[in-house]
Amino acid sequence: MSIADQNSEPEEGAGHSTEAHLIYGRMDDPRWDYSHHLLPPITASATYRLDSAQRGAQGFLEFAHTTDEVHVTSKAPIYIYDRLGEPNKDMLEENLAYAEGGEVAVTFASGMAAISGVLGILTGSGSEVLAHKVLYGCTYSLMTNWYPRWKIAVQFVDFSNIDEVAAAITKHTRVLYMESPVNPNMRLIDLRAIAELAAKINAKRDANDRLYTVVDNTFASPFCQRPLAFGIDFVIHSLTKAIGGFGTDIGGVVIGPRWSHDQLMLFRKDFGGVLSAKAAWPVLVVGLPSLAVRMRQMQTTALEVAEFLQTCPEIERVLYPGLPSFPQAELARQQMRDFDGNFAPGSMIYFVMKGSDARDALRRAEGFINTIAKEAYCVTLAVSLGNIRTLIEHPASMTHSAIPPEEQVAKGLDPGGIRLAIGLEKPSDIINDITQAFHHLR
Repeated sequence: MSIADQNSEPEEGAGHSTEAHLIYGRMDDPRWDYSHHLLPPITASATYRLDSAQRGAQGFLEFAHTTDEVHVTSKAPIYIYDRLGEPNKDMLEENLAYAEGGEVAVTFASGMAAISGVLGILTGSGSEVLAHKVLYGCTYSLMTNWYPRWKIAVQFVDFSNIDEVAAAITKHTRVLYMESPVNPNMRLIDLRAIAELAAKINAKRDANDRLYTVVDNTFASPFCQRPLAFGIDFVIHSLTKAIGGFGTDIGGVVIGPRWSHDQLMLFRKDFGGVLSAKAAWPVLVVGLPSLAVRMRQMQTTALEVAEFLQTCPEIERVLYPGLPSFPQAELARQQMRDFDGNFAPGSMIYFVMKGSDARDALRRAEGFINTIAKEAYCVTLAVSLGNIRTLIEHPASMTHSAIPPEEQVAKGLDPGGIRLAIGLEKPSDIINDITQAFHHLR
């Protein structure tokens, strides 16, 4: 199902594709009169002129109001201070909500700020987060280093086993948190099954004790997967990755139900993790509009590179959702679909080096990575993904190093595992760099 089927079309552009809306958005916008600009201008002011004390008072009253008694009377938002809101962020949020099929979106200064924001409004002292056993290292660090200080319990289980998840839920559990595909090993979580489990639990709970589902959709991007369509409550993205696309700015977003908007805005205001206008603007006018064309090319290249990696004698296994050999190929085809309903396996590859044991596999992986760093022309050793440049990294010692080595192995993270984020280069150029790296190691 396309996004156009899930949501009502904006007044302008009715009948046009989702991709057209991501390029054009609204042709006019009450946030700003830029009808003679081809692109919306960038905001360059941290504070805004107010015509009167009464207008300032009305602006504060309308900002993130938490009562139904407040009625917005202004025809356009009353901007006061960048931390409360400004046109570039607001326009970007509207388009991001549309891309994911959500009711509202709130941007943050980073992906981690977005994660902190959504969990901040859903949890409190005495509550519990139930998370998949493998997470991005900084998310794991947030949950294990900081949440215990706030008396928020965190339990890690295998979300691939729905019975294990169900058995682990307690009366204190407020959030089921996961990534899909999982960073870095590409494990998929059955999003519909998790959402149905949460709905079953919630049928027996009071509204104040509701269980919420949260998915970090960064690896897939809205182009490849839209978890809200499967019943998930909240979606998170690092805007730094595929949505931003060019590696120039850090940002994050939470997309979810309308009731969450004011709480997320208050959290952002009070904790201060605000996306700047100068970081929002490139995502609005360059990143999101080009997402579809970039992802189509990247995943075409990713399949060719993944097929090549399967032929390399130095590699034990290759995990890419587009390969017939992918262990969850059927699930991938069910839930990884582009805006038009076509299979969209994404641009992320995970492969594991061979070794006589874990230590040898680690040595070989580090040797390969180091050779790439020194010799490759268009494969770069760097931690990010979704970039127009192909990036490679060693999760065990880099992005997931916050997880103790012995725990990495217990959770299924391979010491010899390598994460490859495909960019816009020709497949032959990426393959050439990889081939040369293996040649140096022989």
